[in-house]
Amino acid sequence: MSKYRQPSDPSELNPKIFESSAEQDLLIPMGITSENVAEEFGISREEQDLMGYESQMKAARAQKLGLFDDEIVPVKTKVVDKNGDEIEITVTKDDGVREKTSKEGLAKLRPAFKPGGTTTAGNSSQVSDGAAAVVVAKRSAAQRYGLPILGRFISFAVVGVPPHVMGIGPAFAIPEALKKAGLTVDDIDVFEINEAFASQATYCIKKLGIPKEKLNPLGGAIALGHPLGCTGARQISTLLYELKRRGKRGYGVVSMCIGTGMGAAAVFEFPGR
Repeated sequence: MSKYRQPSDPSELNPKIFESSAEQDLLIPMGITSENVAEEFGISREEQDLMGYESQMKAARAQKLGLFDDEIVPVKTKVVDKNGDEIEITVTKDDGVREKTSKEGLAKLRPAFKPGGTTTAGNSSQVSDGAAAVVVAKRSAAQRYGLPILGRFISFAVVGVPPHVMGIGPAFAIPEALKKAGLTVDDIDVFEINEAFASQATYCIKKLGIPKEKLNPLGGAIALGHPLGCTGARQISTLLYELKRRGKRGYGVVSMCIGTGMGAAAVFEFPGR
């Protein structure tokens, strides 16, 4: 999630939210919703750790091969080093990727949100900040201004799910977006599903029958981070550049869960070279 401060004092919230137990579910911490998904749908600690490991390995490989380079704009900033001196650096890559992650190391991590739980720092999206942007335009406008056309935005859907298991949102939003596009899971080449927690992402791919080889081929939020307000645009960029590298006409899906009980999904097409 983000380092940016979010409301935590109940006095900052609308008092109507405390009028019923259903509305109070909106206040369940995200980590506990992950535990709820794991418990209600039987997602094991081993399954979650495996997704965490695979996310890190895929992202580490992608970084080494320079597969993120086209979608990252280097940013100059100032930081304080270990000696307390302020220095200027240029950020050219995400620094949350841990290529030395091991399955054994992940298995040793303690539950992060409740005793006896299965959600850990290693199978959850990390705390990070970032920014991303995409340009959406009519084809005629893009051509008029000489802008590169990376893909076609086909459909979009938002659905509601129970807030206490908000992470299952993509499992219900993706079918709606695919239906609008006239496509099926089998038609999609790449699924960028946000790894807010491995519990919910694992549930979603199992529920929809998504092959693992089509999921987040360059790693997901467990390795790259999940800055609030950035994730959707970041996923779209990663998806479209991945489809472009493959060269042929293809389809991709971007999806994420949303706190308070929603899921969102969009379908994109790369027209081919």
